[in-house]
Amino acid sequence: MKIAITGASGRIGSTLAEFLKDRYSLRLADLDLSKLEPYQASKHEIQELNVADLDACQIVCKGIDVVIHLGGDPSPDAGFYESLLENNIKGTFNMFRAAKDQGVQRIIFASSAQTIEGYPLDAQIYSDMPMRPRNLYGVSKCFGESLASYFAYSEGLQSIAVRIGSYDSFQPDEEPLTARDMSAYISPQDLCDLLLKAIQAEELPPFTILHGISDNRFKRLNLDESKKRVGYAPKSDAFQLSQIPLHDERR
Repeated sequence: MKIAITGASGRIGSTLAEFLKDRYSLRLADLDLSKLEPYQASKHEIQELNVADLDACQIVCKGIDVVIHLGGDPSPDAGFYESLLENNIKGTFNMFRAAKDQGVQRIIFASSAQTIEGYPLDAQIYSDMPMRPRNLYGVSKCFGESLASYFAYSEGLQSIAVRIGSYDSFQPDEEPLTARDMSAYISPQDLCDLLLKAIQAEELPPFTILHGISDNRFKRLNLDESKKRVGYAPKSDAFQLSQIPLHDERR
C-alpha cells in the first residue's frame, strides 16, 4: 500500500511520517521540503505541493492507495481571503478532485474540533450532531466535511473526516491548559494510532466522521463512533498529565 501525506512537514505530518515510515511506502508532500530532506535518501518520495494548484495535486495522488490530507492553514485565527480561501477551501477541493481522478481508494481528511466549537463548553458532541463552527477556520473544515460526504456518496470516493482536537498542546514554559483544551486534548501517540486505524479499517460506510481526542477524563467529543468504526483505543488523559486528581484529596 502506498500512502500520500499532504502537509507532511507540519507538526502532525512530520510525526505521522515518522510513525508510518516503516509500515508503508510514503509520498510526502508540502510547500516546505526542508524538514523532509532526511527522506530523500530513503525509499520514500518527497514532492513540493501547493494545494491550490490542481495539477500538482493530481501528480501527488497518482499511483496512491490512501491520501491523508493534512495540508492547509491550521490557525483558528486565519483570515478568509488572506489564506483560507486558497489553502482550506480551494486546496481541499483540489485534493478530493485529484484523489478521485487518480483512482485513490480512500481519502482521510484532517478536520477539526473547531467544526463544533459553537456549542456550549459543557456539551459533549456526538458525530451526528449538526456542525456549529465559531470561527471561519471552523467553517473551512465544515466545508471539507461536506465535500467529503459529496465525494463519498456522489462520486464513490471513500472518505473519512477526523475531527482533531487540541493536538500535543502540552508545551514547556507555557500557561497550563484550560479545562476546555484538556477535554479536547489528543496526544501524538493517540492521533497516529487513530490515523493508522483509519488507513487499515475495513467495511466502513462511504463517509465516516471520527472524533480524534485522547481518553481524557472529561471528553469534549464523544468517542463511541471512533471506537466502533475503527477500534480506536486511546491511552492518554490530559487531566492525568496535568496532575489533576479525580477527587479533592484535601482534609
